[in-house]
Amino acid sequence: MGHALVLGGIRSGKSAMAESLSAAAGRAVVYVATAEAGDDEMVQRIRHHRERRPADWRLEEEPLDLAAVLQRHASAAPCLLIDCMSLWLSNLLHAGDVDQGVSEFLAALEVYPGPVVIVSNEVGLGIIGMDALTRRFADRLGWLNQDLAARCETVVLSVAGMPVWLKGEPTILSP
Repeated sequence: MGHALVLGGIRSGKSAMAESLSAAAGRAVVYVATAEAGDDEMVQRIRHHRERRPADWRLEEEPLDLAAVLQRHASAAPCLLIDCMSLWLSNLLHAGDVDQGVSEFLAALEVYPGPVVIVSNEVGLGIIGMDALTRRFADRLGWLNQDLAARCETVVLSVAGMPVWLKGEPTILSP
């Protein structure tokens, strides 16, 4: 399996789909979490994700430097499941260096020797944001998703928990 991008809206089932693809890779899996538990609701979301994952999956929490994560794991080349791009991009926007973070991550992704499964929100199907920051975020995430789709062998859109295969061969996803 090569790199895969799993897109979807909020609560579309994209994380579960990405977990299924990662489990099918036939390698050790490292779950790369970009979220930070900033409030009680986020703490609950993180707990739910942890409880759902297999016990033998390793966890690495990295809110900003995803390129370093790929570089650190390149020699062993486990399957990296990165969840998710929208939170990571938001972190970068608040940190201030989006262009460098994105370009370094994309460069590291291109040379990573193992499979990488990437989760991202599809924000291009809704209304245009009323404020400049929301529009900037949606634009940047849309461009990032396009860059990722170009670099991934598999692209799947999760709609109501159902896979819509956009690129690559359909794979059986376990529930």
